Amino acid sequence: MTALHTALLALDELTVQRGETPLCEGVTLNLAASSICHLIGANGTGKTTLLMQLAGLLPVLSGEVVYQGIASLPVQPLYVSHQLGIHPNLTVAQNLTFLLNLYGISPSTADIDDALTWVGLQGFETISSSHLSAGQTRRITLARLYLLTPEVTPLWLLDEPFTALDVDMVARMEYRLREFATAGGAILMTSHQAVGVANQVLDLSDYMV
Repeated sequence: MTALHTALLALDELTVQRGETPLCEGVTLNLAASSICHLIGANGTGKTTLLMQLAGLLPVLSGEVVYQGIASLPVQPLYVSHQLGIHPNLTVAQNLTFLLNLYGISPSTADIDDALTWVGLQGFETISSSHLSAGQTRRITLARLYLLTPEVTPLWLLDEPFTALDVDMVARMEYRLREFATAGGAILMTSHQAVGVANQVLDLSDYMV
């Protein structure tokens, strides 16, 4: 088999476009299990757009995406974005439970407690999410990473996961990313900060139209 079909995620001559306008052309990537790829590029190169294409939220008009050896995305990868997907009228625990239910996980009370403790939201379980700050709300979306494994979500697409996190939480996040990759998962992520755990880089500036 070719490298294109043995990688967990492979991109072959992919076009990243905004509407009808191509931003990058010919994007190529082979992302194997246990890889953490830092997606970089100048402003306007389409980093978030590419992640949204791979998450199935925007169409791929040109090029090929192969996921787990199958063309296209037969299994939706985990996508954590700026658009948080948190319902303000639900409690913190209810929102986290909903996010995990999307991937077939029904967390126990202990699971919820452990995940929220990991992101520094212990004691917030029954608080309405409408009462949280933007940073606290973002931590709800990150809390699911504590409970997801490569068996459930082999590929994580993370858009600026370190934004608005303190140094201690960034360190915990990097440890979890490394742990997930070591277990056989793969990660493609953007970050304006250095990503010390990354073992691969994809620079979209190299593919600008």
